[in-house]
This record gives sequence, C-alpha cells and structure tokens, in this order.
Amino acid sequence: MVNFFHESPLVIKSEKLTTIFSKISLPWTITIGYLTIMLLIPMAALILKSSTLGFAKFWEIATSDIAISAYQVTFITALFAGFINGLMGTLLAWVLVRYKFPGRKIFDAMIDIPFALPTAVAGLVLATVYSETGWIGRLFVPFGIKIAFSQLGVFVAMLFISLPFVVRTLQPVLQELEKETEEAAWALGANDWETFRLVILPPLIPPILTGIALGFSRAVGEYGSVVVIASNIPFQDLIAPVLVFQRLEEYDYVGATVIGAVLLFISLILLLVINFLQQWGRGYAEN
Repeated sequence: MVNFFHESPLVIKSEKLTTIFSKISLPWTITIGYLTIMLLIPMAALILKSSTLGFAKFWEIATSDIAISAYQVTFITALFAGFINGLMGTLLAWVLVRYKFPGRKIFDAMIDIPFALPTAVAGLVLATVYSETGWIGRLFVPFGIKIAFSQLGVFVAMLFISLPFVVRTLQPVLQELEKETEEAAWALGANDWETFRLVILPPLIPPILTGIALGFSRAVGEYGSVVVIASNIPFQDLIAPVLVFQRLEEYDYVGATVIGAVLLFISLILLLVINFLQQWGRGYAEN
C-alpha cells in the first residue's frame, strides 16, 4: 500500500537543521560572535583592503628598504626581549615562590607595574633613567654605550612591557609543584642539577614558552613607550608600529595598511611556531 503521508525531503532537512541549531548553546554563540566582531572582521578588513592594490604594488610597498629595516628592528628586538624575559622571568618567579624574605609581597606587586602604567609614561620614565644624564644611562657613557634614543632603548622598552607575562604564567605552576617529588629525587641519589633538569624543569617548559609567546606578541605591537625612548630614525631604531603611525600622519593610508598586513602575517607565523614549541614542551613534560 502506498504511503501518501511520507515526509518530503525539505521537511526532513528542516528538522535536521532545527536539531543542529537547538544543540548550539548560548555561550558558544556569544563566544563565536564576539571573536568574529573583535578579531576576524578587523583582520579580514585589513587583508582585503591591502589586497585591492594588486600584488605588484603590495610587494613594492611591503619590501621597501625602510619597511624591511623596520621589520628587522621590530621582530629581532622583540625575540631577544622575549627570550631574555623567559630566563629572567623564570628566575624572578622562582625566587618569589620559593623564598621568603622581607618585602616579598611588595616586589611581587611591582611585577604588575608594566600592566598598570600607561605606555607613554613608561617610555618617559625609561628615557629619563636611561638617557646619557640619567641614573643608569650615565653609567654606560664612559664605555661609549648609548641606551636611550637607540635600538638598545627599544630593547629596554620591550623588556619592560613584556616582563610580567613569563612571571605571572609561571608562578601558579611553581606553586603547584610538590616538594616531595624533589625530596624523592634527592633520596634516590640525584644531585641538585639532575633534580632541576629531570624533575623541576619539564613541567615548567610549557608555561615558560607561553609566557615568551605572550611577551613577544606584546613587544611586537608596542608603540607608546618605544616612540618616546627611541629616536624613531629609519634604518636605526624605527619599529614597524611607529612606521605605520608615520604613514598615517602623512595620509598614506595604503602604505599603513600594507605594513600592518605584513606585521599581521609575520606575527601569525611566529606565533604558530611558538605554539608548536609549546605542544612539544607539553609532550616533553608528559614523557
């Protein structure tokens, strides 16, 4: 007997879509919507705006001598600042967690100063302290070393603003480490170096790499403190974010867009590399 009441394909598809949408939760919808508005749309607009120039014009602007120099100063200095803070931030976090001394809470609170201090104020303070007549800068003058208004000043500014990331990422992990594990390693005959290398360091590698990645990302996009402490001279200490602002001041919106797109592309590649290192660090810690 023929069934005249079977459901049509359109009805079945609509029911499937209704089932799928009913499974999408409100938090998921808000999250995707927020990320789309705050991240995806601005990045897409930047890429689409720069792509309207054509490849030849885009390549000409992106690979100009001044742009290449700005990329080198920005990324090389940020990488060095990230790795130095990876080392010193680990040491600071270790001391703040493992040692008890007068004023420890004050020093711990001081770590967050770069978060709270306006970047322009931070640049003014650093330029004052590290200038040739400043408290610290004058100590290097006899050796012919100029810190403020040079690439070394850019490096100091990036160190300052990216320091808290490694410390704050690492502190919770250090607080959760059980000292009984270290004592067991000592009881089995391990010396201090072997205990640190085989017991303590493996679980610290992922947060250290995470802190370095966060600090590097913050340093690459820094503008306020660098524009004050640097001389901002092309081929010397001009960084890419300042170059973008200079292009905007000259009403060269096309040039600013292209340089911004290149910064976005290079930053994404470097962050993917660092995330790969983080995954390797987690695997190393688990093994």
